[in-house]
Amino acid sequence: MARWNFGRDVMDGWAASNPEGSALYVLRDRAHADTVSFAQLQVVTNRLVSRFRQAGVQAQDRVMVVVGKDPAFWPIMVALIKLGAVPMPGTTQLTPRDIRYRLALSDAHLVIVNSETAARVAADPDVSAAIRVGWVVGGESPTPAWSRLDPFHEELGDPDDGGNPTDEGDPCLLYFTSGTTGHPKMVLHNETYPRAHRVTGDWLGVRPGDIHWNLSDTGWAKAAWSSLFGPWMAGATVVVDPMAGRFDAREMLEYLAGHPITSICAAPTIYRMLVQEDLSQYALPHLTSAVGAGEPLNPEVIDAFRRATGLTIRDGYGQTETVLLVGNRPGVPVKPGSMGQPSAGFDVDVIDEAGERLPADREGDIAVWMGDAPPEGLYQGYWRDDAETASRRRGPWYVTGDRAMRDRDGYLWFVGRADDVILSAGYRIGPFEVESALVEHPAVMEAAVVSSPDAIRGEIVKAFVILAPGVEPSEALVADLQEHVKAVTAPYKYPRAIDFVAELPKTISGKIRRVELRDREWGREPPTP
Repeated sequence: MARWNFGRDVMDGWAASNPEGSALYVLRDRAHADTVSFAQLQVVTNRLVSRFRQAGVQAQDRVMVVVGKDPAFWPIMVALIKLGAVPMPGTTQLTPRDIRYRLALSDAHLVIVNSETAARVAADPDVSAAIRVGWVVGGESPTPAWSRLDPFHEELGDPDDGGNPTDEGDPCLLYFTSGTTGHPKMVLHNETYPRAHRVTGDWLGVRPGDIHWNLSDTGWAKAAWSSLFGPWMAGATVVVDPMAGRFDAREMLEYLAGHPITSICAAPTIYRMLVQEDLSQYALPHLTSAVGAGEPLNPEVIDAFRRATGLTIRDGYGQTETVLLVGNRPGVPVKPGSMGQPSAGFDVDVIDEAGERLPADREGDIAVWMGDAPPEGLYQGYWRDDAETASRRRGPWYVTGDRAMRDRDGYLWFVGRADDVILSAGYRIGPFEVESALVEHPAVMEAAVVSSPDAIRGEIVKAFVILAPGVEPSEALVADLQEHVKAVTAPYKYPRAIDFVAELPKTISGKIRRVELRDREWGREPPTP
């Protein structure tokens, strides 16, 4: 098998061919930024490799990385990949219980976290006991057993340590993704995954000299798409913004007006918030490209943004398990509301239950042709879950779990999810996790969670709750349940709406029919059981 490594073959390649080119553009305020060149990043990452190697990090070790939008995230990821270790990025909103589950499932004993996450982990003896080596970024360590890590301001070790050789099929990255019938699954990608993001870079429309800003948190796979591999495969500059854990539409517009940012990638929720502002008050002379992903973007927002800025937001579609599968590429006519057309190198179509391609304008399952060998960019499978991996196969197809229609021009139109995953403000939320948190509360006997339409977020988490005997519904109880869910799982998962009900719709075998509840919320006629 051929040798290949993103850190050496791409990042060190840019350091050799374009050493003064900007790899990172770190926003400090509305008028000032710091830059890190490709040559500087090479030195920092190689020193990090030495530091990690001295601490005992080996090839294929899983390493949890939870540092938010700290600039350290980027050299940490590149250094781990150079070493052949397997980073597992996570959001800073993870609770100790979330972290405990992830460490156990991945058999990981190494963590690199920010100070807030470190404090939560150190306070949980079960979590801290599972960690062999810990580093803290952006603050002091809460325990003497962990080391402070500041890649840009420390002498970390030998700057000539370029890591370990890796083969194309070696594991490279693990991401967690939410499901509907259990806890989050781990998605495994090999070393070709970063390279396959060339198609994502093409969709972004970036090249050397461009400055690209992706609004996603670094804990999500969208960061791999648009904050790491997509832009850097094309040699573009990646923006590091300070808006960790929050978003302010006016602040974003002021950054765009004050800096030479040429392209943006954001969840539809952000675009919905932007078009509510008076965009005529902001001059955006450098912005030439805008793309959206994470959930469908409605045509009205695309039209409002185009009228205000002259730019058409180009939708794209993919998953944690993939690179960009379908998108509206630069220079290709956009049909507002469509996901676009399949990416180069991918045979993406709409199929039926038998695995046959459906004719135009027929709804079916979105699937990727695998044939005898999966295309580069498609996951290797779910970590230690062969049954779930097999469930995504339908003959020679990988089935995404989403549904769409294909028109006669080859454009795909998103219809909905085949499962119950909720997409709220770009976050994927599995109902099972929220329901499990709710039923832990002594006031709750049973709960079902579905999506509900929302003008800003696209959809929100809504819970239907059967209370325990003797418990009366109240607004105070709603607030208490919401705070309870925030406390035991990631805060973004809490139900923004709660209905107290006497019963839940169920199948004859006793399973809750979430589809019926969801269809009521969306005003659709529910299918028969």
